[in-house]
Order: sequence, then C-alpha cells, then structure tokens
Amino acid sequence: MSQFTIPKTMKAAVVDSTESPLEIREVPVPSPESLAPGECLVKLDCTGVCHTDLHAAKGDWPIPAKTPLIGGHEGVGIVVAIGAHTQDSPVQLGDRVGIKWLADSCLDCELCRKGLEQSCSKAKCSGFSVDGTFSQYVLSWVRHVTPIPENMDSAEAASILCAGITAYRAIKYSRSNVGDWICLPGAGGGLGHLAVQYASAMGLRVLAIDTGAQKKALALRLGAEAWIDFKESKDLVGDIKRATGGAGPHTAVITAATSAAYAQAVDYLRPGGKLMVVGLPARASLNADIFFTVVKSISILGSYVGNRQDAREALDLAARGKVKCFFELKPLSALKETYEGLEKGTVVGRVVLDMKN
Repeated sequence: MSQFTIPKTMKAAVVDSTESPLEIREVPVPSPESLAPGECLVKLDCTGVCHTDLHAAKGDWPIPAKTPLIGGHEGVGIVVAIGAHTQDSPVQLGDRVGIKWLADSCLDCELCRKGLEQSCSKAKCSGFSVDGTFSQYVLSWVRHVTPIPENMDSAEAASILCAGITAYRAIKYSRSNVGDWICLPGAGGGLGHLAVQYASAMGLRVLAIDTGAQKKALALRLGAEAWIDFKESKDLVGDIKRATGGAGPHTAVITAATSAAYAQAVDYLRPGGKLMVVGLPARASLNADIFFTVVKSISILGSYVGNRQDAREALDLAARGKVKCFFELKPLSALKETYEGLEKGTVVGRVVLDMKN
C-alpha cells in the first residue's frame, strides 16, 4: 500500500503504433491496489533518452516492441507504492531508485543464475515489452529496481542506468588489461562518452572515433588519448593502427549504431584483439573476414546491457567521481526533437527529460 497521494492520471509520451507519431497525453496511473506482490510504483524525477527508445518507437528491430507503447528505460524516482503481500522487499516506500532496461526476470533459470539475467526468456524490458519511463509514474519490480547512491544527482544517475551500465559491462567483459589500447567508435555520443570515462578509469588507453569539433573536445577532455574523425580520415584502418603504435588496438567496443562501424574492426584490431558488439543498428548484419578473424585469433563477443551487479558497479564508479554523464536537461515535450537529433547523430552526450512537471 502507499502513504503517498497518487493521482488518477499522468502525463506520458505514447506511440500507438510504429506508423503513429509520438503523442504526449494523459493516461491512467496504476493504482496501489492493483499492484501484484513484488511490484512497485515509482514516481519519476527524470529519465534519460536512449537510441534504443527510437528503435522501439520506429519498430525497426527484428523483435518489435509492444504497442501502444510508453518508451524509456533510464528513470530515477521515488518508490510510492509496493504491492500487498510483497515479502522481504529490498526497497521501501520513499527510497530513490533507478529503472533500467531490464525490468524483471525469473531469477531462477540457468541464464539468471549465471549472471545473464538480461537474456532470460521471461525478461521484461522497460519501454519495450512493458511500459517505460516516458511518464510521470512507472510500474516496476522490487527485485530489479536499483538503489541510487545518496551523493548522485538524479539526472546524472539516469543515463548511467543504461548507457553507463552497457559501456561498463562491455569493457569489463572484454578482459582488457591495464595499458591496453581500446578503440571506441561513437565516442562522442551518449554511450560513447561514458565508455571513454569507464575505460580511462580502468587504466586503458583510449582512441576515440567520431566526427565533429564538439565531440572531439568532449572525448579528449574526458580522457581519450587520441582522436580520429572518421569523416575526415582517408584511410581509417591505417589511421587507427598508426594512432595505436602500428599494431592496432587490443580491443574495440563499438558503441555507434551503424553497421559501418563494425565492418573494419577485424582489419584494424591487432592479433588476439577483441571486438565487443554493443551498438544495435536497425536490421544490420555483422560482416567479418573469416580468414583474418581466424589467423589473427580475433574474439567477437556480444555484450547486452548488464545485470544487477553490473548496475551497482557502474553507479559506484560514477558516485565516486570517476565517471560523469554530460547531459542536457529538457522537458518531456522535447522528446520528438531529441529523436530527430539522435537520427541525425547531432546529440552530444545525453538528453535527460525532467518528469516532475
């Protein structure tokens, strides 16, 4: 039950179908009485905007999102109701928590037990298979909301809940060693600028790849040791190898949502290199030269967001000042123009929406 006053309706950004325009309108708020055991209701302060939200709205992935859909999966807010008969809840009324892409999973299958809960066959995904955080209130599950460190600003924590976790886990599971070169295509974007910082905090030498003076300045300020503008380069593979001492980087974490960013990775990675597949272009294939993948002993690994432990580790690094999300705070009404910026590749850092008004 709840000690908070909860309205009957709330403002939300709704996509009725993949052919329908985004519409901001009033929708019902789940009532505290309707919550099942294990469910909770969170009143949101803010939410980040991710490229995934755009893909979900457009329906351009092989797996379609539900419709009608309230998107969003980087929310921070206060728990205002918990379902009756919820036993041993890890969060209490009034706690500040984060809503991630992974909203719920069974926690009992082999994948969940091995730390791949995000790939659980029963997983529920915020803003994709269940309604997400582009609303003033969101229903979630007590075992999957993430406590937010006390010293973290809500707007900064929001984007760590997806972009930060995704970048951190990909670097962590690449098993790169301190002093290794890591190449980050898309380094000036929402995911990439956090990857630059996590990689630097983990002792790696960062080669940032993107385009534009703003993104260059941001990447270098955040710890990148070298920069290449892919639009200005006449020989991207050669330039990457030269920037990393001639042999190429040890690791490439592709945060850009374009298939072109993957195409040359096997060519520029050094022998024994690791290609971390992270960014998700719409309906694209990963093409790698089989001969050179084999003779160079290249490892290609998919990395999909992160589990509950990855989330806490990513937030902890940010709370200790090792990682800072650069964002622009906008109202919910700016979501459509934010999507347009994401499509054009002009968004620097991250956009966070203020959900309090």
